[in-house]
Amino acid sequence: MTVEQNVLQQHSQKHQQTLLNQLREVTGTNDIQLLQQALQASNGDLAEAVSFLTEKNAKAPQQEEAYFHTGQTSNDRYISVGSQADTNVIDLTGDDKDDLQRAIALSLEESNRAFRETGITDEEQAISRVLEASIAENKASLKRTQGEVWSDSINPYDRKRQESCPVGLKNVGNTCWFSAVIQSLFNLLEFRRLVLNYVPPTDPQDVPQNQKERRNLPFMRELRHLFALMVSSKRKYVDPSRAVEILKDTFKSNDLQQQDVSEFTHKLLDWLEDAFQVKTEEERDGEKPKNPMVELFYGRFLAVGMHEGKKFENSEMFGQYPLQVNGFKDLHECLEAAMVEGEIESLQAENSTNSAKSGQEHWFTALPPVLTFELSRFEFNQALGRPEKIHHKLEFPSVLYMDRYMDKNREITRIKREEIRRLKDHLTVLQQRLERYLSYGSGPKRFPLADVLQYALEFASSKPVCTSPVDDVETAPPNSTTAPQTTVRQESPMDQGPLAATDAPCTPPLQRSVVHKPFTQSRVPPEIPMHPAPRHITEDELRVLEGCLHRWRMEVENDTRDLQESIARLHRTIDLMYTDKTMMQVPYRLHAVLVHEGQANAGHYWAYIHDHHQGRWMKYNDIAVTKSSWEELERDSFGGYRNASAYCLMYINDTERYLIEEEFDKETGQVLTGMNTLPCDLKEYVRDDNRKFEKELQEWDAQQEKKAQQEKMEIHTTQREPHGASTSGKELEYLEQPSAKDLSNVCEGDTARTVTKAATEYDDRGPEAALQAVMLTPTMQGIIMAIGKARNVYDRHGPEAGFFKAFTAEYSRLVRLAQEDTTLENDNRLKHVVVYFLHNEAPKKIIERTLLEQFADRNLNFDERCRSVMKIARAKLELIKPKEVNMEEYEKWHHEYRTFREISICIMIGLELFQKKSYNEALMYLIHAYQYNKELLSKGIYRGHDEELMSHYRRECLLKLNEHAAALFESGDDQDVEEGLTTMNELVVPCLPLLLVDEMEEKDIVAVEDMRNRWCSYLGQEMEPNLQEKLTDFLPKLLDCSTEIKAFREPPKLPSFSTHELCERFARVMASLSRTPADGR
Repeated sequence: MTVEQNVLQQHSQKHQQTLLNQLREVTGTNDIQLLQQALQASNGDLAEAVSFLTEKNAKAPQQEEAYFHTGQTSNDRYISVGSQADTNVIDLTGDDKDDLQRAIALSLEESNRAFRETGITDEEQAISRVLEASIAENKASLKRTQGEVWSDSINPYDRKRQESCPVGLKNVGNTCWFSAVIQSLFNLLEFRRLVLNYVPPTDPQDVPQNQKERRNLPFMRELRHLFALMVSSKRKYVDPSRAVEILKDTFKSNDLQQQDVSEFTHKLLDWLEDAFQVKTEEERDGEKPKNPMVELFYGRFLAVGMHEGKKFENSEMFGQYPLQVNGFKDLHECLEAAMVEGEIESLQAENSTNSAKSGQEHWFTALPPVLTFELSRFEFNQALGRPEKIHHKLEFPSVLYMDRYMDKNREITRIKREEIRRLKDHLTVLQQRLERYLSYGSGPKRFPLADVLQYALEFASSKPVCTSPVDDVETAPPNSTTAPQTTVRQESPMDQGPLAATDAPCTPPLQRSVVHKPFTQSRVPPEIPMHPAPRHITEDELRVLEGCLHRWRMEVENDTRDLQESIARLHRTIDLMYTDKTMMQVPYRLHAVLVHEGQANAGHYWAYIHDHHQGRWMKYNDIAVTKSSWEELERDSFGGYRNASAYCLMYINDTERYLIEEEFDKETGQVLTGMNTLPCDLKEYVRDDNRKFEKELQEWDAQQEKKAQQEKMEIHTTQREPHGASTSGKELEYLEQPSAKDLSNVCEGDTARTVTKAATEYDDRGPEAALQAVMLTPTMQGIIMAIGKARNVYDRHGPEAGFFKAFTAEYSRLVRLAQEDTTLENDNRLKHVVVYFLHNEAPKKIIERTLLEQFADRNLNFDERCRSVMKIARAKLELIKPKEVNMEEYEKWHHEYRTFREISICIMIGLELFQKKSYNEALMYLIHAYQYNKELLSKGIYRGHDEELMSHYRRECLLKLNEHAAALFESGDDQDVEEGLTTMNELVVPCLPLLLVDEMEEKDIVAVEDMRNRWCSYLGQEMEPNLQEKLTDFLPKLLDCSTEIKAFREPPKLPSFSTHELCERFARVMASLSRTPADGR
């Protein structure tokens, strides 16, 4: 066959597959053989094929579906092999059948006409739709509000690649599927080499002229550029927009939808195959060219079967191998079901007379080096008219032995399968018998038989009674007391007469005095047993019955134990059936797992990829590339946990080491890494991009240096102010003092009396009473109190000694304050900056200068003593040399304390708003408080506030907002729905990465899952089309698992508070929390 004939045959096969896909979508049946039969009967006319399937289903709705396979050899590598037959065909036989068929025929005719005119299939148009969606969203992101956009950090160092860390891919708008597939292929070193070393054809005659094929060259150019950047870029992640743009420009479409990852992989490999086909044909030298993409990803299997007594055997090519997930527990069960279809007994019987049995087996004759399984986790719900995702658990191994599925092992595998079938039949019988022991009874409620016998034994062994359970209960008014009965007496409920002569005497009910006994009145009389008991039984009867029940119970327990042990032995035998060495010669090691989280029509993709050289798993989630583990992979990939599960498995032949081997220098024999693995043209391309990024870093450094110089100039300016005042009152709000104007009405006599009173209170009742004696700021209170306490020293030894005494007294007070236990209600760090410095072990010179500046405050002019101390303090400040105190470090500590106060204000206001149920306003305060507080805590545990408390209320606020937004959405009112989605898009969704960034915070992760599950639950509900459209548009944003921090609102502007006000309000809020502790704290 010539190359041209081969190309034409491949085109015909792909066109046939397109027809099959259209027919499957219209009719809802997944049986490939039945669809092929319909196409053959209609000579390729889709309208007639639909009628054929409709009439066939209408005539014999209960008929057992026959398995059919043509005798012709097919090279369709995308055939849906291994799928179970699906008899659930859509019923088109109702009253509106003719109208529906005409509509279907018109739709198919239009689809075929579009294909004939453009040469573009529906699958390719689907690719176009998602690519346009990606590009449009990427462009639209430039116009979004700040609360919605995925923005790069303004600091380029946040985007700088760490040494030896893999490069991520930016999600440019619903392209997480692109990132997952490309990263999986890129980390196949052989595939990477093929792409990087791809050379476009140089002969103009070999350049394809077909519109469908002209996409390959520009796409391969951009893919090479993207791979080169992923190898040697200095960026943490790169932008794949240009490669996506090339794909988008190839097709034209108007519809927008999320792309299916398996379909994209199909088409991507198809495009790569076409690109390399041109290259191999250019390089051919008399031999049949080999396409490296085909050699790497495509294998062959043999279809052996029988149809209506006629045997057939066909060899077919496959790429991604589809597997059904529903009804299976592990990958081997899926493969076994895919390899055998129908009644296979007739396949092995040479002289079988039962010609009605039909079926087929698949045997691999050649496995590709890269074996990809497509796990079908979506099924179409015909009742609801939409696809649904299958969430149940499916396990898969890290090493998969494919020997049992190879054609060379056909006979031994058949023997083992027959043995397994026999063991499973035996296992079924044993499990049914065990079930009868564990679920005994004939009613709706059943119990273990051993327990039933035990209950009977307990009943028989109970103390016999001679009373009826109702006869000995006397009916009396609610407030009366029932007299205990000692004998059996038949009495009407209305009978209020006296007791019989044999009864214990008592007063008639009407003559009794009512006595209220709250603790004994409603109790059961002690003579009546708590459990039912036999009424008449002799000791001989009881002895025989107890013996029988005890013996039967022992027999049942022994039988149950024997059955359980036999079942366990059978399971072990089945599990070990293929563990002999002869069936472990074809190992395939798991290379990549593509994971989907979400529902059928919305979700997020990421990939787990094995680093074969480091022996570890890595998680590739768009721009985030992190170390992972097999345990995390199991949790997210097996399914059954949250809404995440594996969608595609990529295994590589463990004996083909060239797939993952590094490249070596031919001369030196050393391993080539990074830039050395790139061709010359790509080296220059990467160097140019790295130069641009380095320039961006340099510009950032220059900006920061300029800012630093400006800050130094400001510091130098403040140092030149009179009396050595280095910091303005505005900058250090926590050092606020009354201005001279504020104190103008305070006469010196009153001030002196205030100082004296403070000192007296200090001596008599302690520092707290002294602080309350003066209505000044805590800082000024402390200084005045210290000066008052030093008055005796001042009077006897002069101002210098008085200053030192006051300074020492104030320092000692602050040290004691710092040593007190800090609680939520009483945080002494807010009262004084020096307490904060002492908690965090600030340098002693920083503390001394801070305290000295407080004594040098110009507002300390109440009396002669205070003014003298102030002058001495200012003189001491002027004597301090610049080298003695690092002013940059000084400013850094004070800036940190300002941040601590601002965080405190954020927490206080956020919690006050939270308690008032103003969650929209509270969120921004709590979010920013948590982020800034986390930065402080990274420097020391006493730098900030309780992280667990702040995390809890941040999480609770988001949950409250999510609940409120969901309630608005459920209302169905257009205005409410819009308000709810706006709340989610502008407030909740941008904050979710903050909760997911730390995977150790299990409560945050659970909260995010709760929010997502709430919205995903709407997918299975009936709703108006406009609501469904809005939900579909919103869910991908909510389900995006990227930990990329998205920009959200600016920090709220904080009001200024005096230290008194801040401490009082902060304590009040924290005290209210302790009175009403929140759940989960």
